[in-house]
Amino acid sequence: MKKNLNIIIVISIILTIAIVAVIVVGMTMPSQKEIIQGQAEATDYRLSSKIPARVFEIRVKKGDMVSKGDTLVVLDAPDIEAKLSQANAAYEAAQALELKARNGARQEQIQSAYAIWQKAVAGRDVAEKTYNRVNRLFENGVMAEQKRDEAFAQYKAAIATEDAAKSQYEMAVNGARYEDMTAARAQVERAQGAIKEVNSYISETALLASADGVVTDIFPEIGELVGSGAPIMNVSMINDVWFTFNVREDLLPGITVGTETEVYVPAFDKSVKVKVTYIKDVGSFAAWKATKALGKFDLKTFEVQAYPIHPEELAGLRAGMTAVFEK
Repeated sequence: MKKNLNIIIVISIILTIAIVAVIVVGMTMPSQKEIIQGQAEATDYRLSSKIPARVFEIRVKKGDMVSKGDTLVVLDAPDIEAKLSQANAAYEAAQALELKARNGARQEQIQSAYAIWQKAVAGRDVAEKTYNRVNRLFENGVMAEQKRDEAFAQYKAAIATEDAAKSQYEMAVNGARYEDMTAARAQVERAQGAIKEVNSYISETALLASADGVVTDIFPEIGELVGSGAPIMNVSMINDVWFTFNVREDLLPGITVGTETEVYVPAFDKSVKVKVTYIKDVGSFAAWKATKALGKFDLKTFEVQAYPIHPEELAGLRAGMTAVFEK
């Protein structure tokens, strides 16, 4: 019995020593670091058609490097070319009307108006003489008052006819009114604006690269119709690349906007310095860690963006490449 008790005591001592050793080792061992994985992202821009057209030519393919100003797609828009012909015709018509307004009436029209005026002057002279004769006869009691009134009315009508003919002649000599010339000029400017508008549409039939990059997507095929605003091609700007990480909020201490750290890029097998430029929660729909069951609180996830401090070290970096750092 005493022997068994001694064995139990020895075993208890050994277990106590083992437990203490484990606790000491655990306290002295460094805590395991968290590995946070993210990926490279790049700014994309999308080429789209401003006008309905048919894809006539695609000069690049996916993966091609393009430079700013390169022609990537050529569209065919015969309807726009027809509108240009109409706009040119309207411009020529407006120019003719303006020229007519500035030049005034033709010499033949002026001569015709003058002749009509002189005819009216002669008619007024005859009417005046007729009235004077009838009036003298009326005063001598030979002519009825009714006849005198009729002669006077004809005389007044002849005067009005002469005034109207003279006004027409003066209008022909003076040419168009200022308001008419202004209106004619406005029509010319309107036609010029229509031509510029159509030319701007025609320039949109050649889609150019707005920045250096690499073609990542091409949507239509040659010969397909594309509508106004329809996407045709995506280009990734490889000179504007950054890293994005989803970080649980209990790992955020020490990470703030402006923080500089190092990330490892497996594709280059090297670590590069980056600077944190943006931190934002990714919303309730994102992955989060539930710890309420352990008597704590739920942990949300935040998006952290970081730009390389020396981008030239990552020439050739593409969107989607992995990047990791320890926290």
